[in-house]
Amino acid sequence: MNTDASPIVVGIDIGTSGARSVAMSVDGTILASGTAKLEDFSSNHRDPSAWWQAVSAALGEALAQIDRDRVRALSIDGTSGTLLPVDAVGRPLATPLMYNDVVEDRAILDRIAGNAPIESAVHGSTSGLAKLLVFQSISGVAHVLHQADWLAGRLTGRYGISDENNALKTGYDPILRRWPDWIAKTGVRTDLLLTVTPAGTPNGELSADIAVKFGLTRNTLVVAGTTDGCASFLATGADQPGDGVTALGTTLTVKMLSDRPLFAPEYGLYSHRIGDMWLAGGASNSGGAVLAHHFSADRIVTLSGEIDAQTQTGLDYYPLLRAGERFPINDPVLPARMVPRPDSDVVFLKAIFEGIAAIESLGYERLGSLGGPTLRSVRTVGGGARNVAWSEIRRRRLDVPFLPIYSQEAAAGTARLALIGAKAAGVL
Repeated sequence: MNTDASPIVVGIDIGTSGARSVAMSVDGTILASGTAKLEDFSSNHRDPSAWWQAVSAALGEALAQIDRDRVRALSIDGTSGTLLPVDAVGRPLATPLMYNDVVEDRAILDRIAGNAPIESAVHGSTSGLAKLLVFQSISGVAHVLHQADWLAGRLTGRYGISDENNALKTGYDPILRRWPDWIAKTGVRTDLLLTVTPAGTPNGELSADIAVKFGLTRNTLVVAGTTDGCASFLATGADQPGDGVTALGTTLTVKMLSDRPLFAPEYGLYSHRIGDMWLAGGASNSGGAVLAHHFSADRIVTLSGEIDAQTQTGLDYYPLLRAGERFPINDPVLPARMVPRPDSDVVFLKAIFEGIAAIESLGYERLGSLGGPTLRSVRTVGGGARNVAWSEIRRRRLDVPFLPIYSQEAAAGTARLALIGAKAAGVL
């Protein structure tokens, strides 16, 4: 156990498969962590009791490695767009609708489409507002909470509070920092609209029973959290306008901090407010799935070792599995461009790397053309970040510093919010 007497904050992340927690010092050093799988508590990932049990287990594991008396604040993130109806004391009243669940009620979707501004994030059948409209007629409903809201409520005993990032897809206006006037025209019960605070805002202290349960002091703060995506960005250490984070997973995602909000519905682009800055980003249909379609993971490693990243193939690929792109080009019938196919697998793989790097570069250029700052640095997450040849191809294409990431754990990003909240409250 660390015997240092300096303060500690804790970040918690709840995802689709489990929960993670990170204990962090004031200087940002990760002191301890804990994990728990949802499947260890329930076979149903929609079971809120399993969410809470996984969070409790992950938090308990991290706390067991530190001096609990040093913990000053906690914060939690959850999957964006997952909503749960509860009664006045936070008891779930129905199975939650998860972030990717579709609302099929055409009347609800039409009411939203007819009243919400085109740049709002509420459009679409998976929006938080659509789910709120589904749940608001349940008997006894007092609040319809985002996943992180409900878990934070379990910590404080206070429900009905959300953060600006989770509330975005439910219709909250992050520019005006209030629920907009148009939202009532959708038929939503305005008494169910949550109190919304900026991410990183101290929202109360632990309830007495929770403080006892985890062996924490009663005045430990619970700080407004965020979405899992925002937390993952914050975890990298990016904190200045123009700082970009590229996720090289199944798909290619680019995100960048901006000093102004960026909204472009034609690209599925909207902005989360984080402090005095804005986090904007877009997701391409290109990415690792294209690579996996043509090569096994082992084959990619072998071929990558033979790539000369200092030269170019001269091939102009736009790698897609099927026709259609959303960002940085909005064209539902955009064809894949992966010909000619060279005889050499090394050259073919290199050309795919070059093509995805070109899409990444165009993505950051698109953010700039929509009003964002000039890209100043890039941090990379996801499996592709480990590929040295691909990284060098990308570095040459983007021509900005590639910086190391602080952490790949979303919980580390949420811990940074806990740190902000603790400093704002003067407890550090």
